[in-house]
Amino acid sequence: MIIEHVHLKIKPDQSQAFEAAFKQAKELIYPMQGLNAVQLIKHIEDDQRYILLIFWDKLEDHTEGFRKSEAYQEWKALLHHFYDPMPQVEYYQPCMFLKKK
Repeated sequence: MIIEHVHLKIKPDQSQAFEAAFKQAKELIYPMQGLNAVQLIKHIEDDQRYILLIFWDKLEDHTEGFRKSEAYQEWKALLHHFYDPMPQVEYYQPCMFLKKK
């Protein structure tokens, strides 16, 4: 499994509009091959900051599958105009999970 990790900074006073657009955008990504989960996390003190985590089976599911799809073009049209600055995407591989009993 690969985790796509993105720090998002949204333009001022746009968080509600961004979240509404994200609800639409998630419908575009859900059918993609290799997708396991999408998590949007909002900062508790700054409405303009989020973390986006997308869990893929493998890196190519994102880079070759989603990024080269028509769905990605729609995703970009819905979401990219909210970002300031444009975020950098990073990829991580889980190596440990601890759960308190």
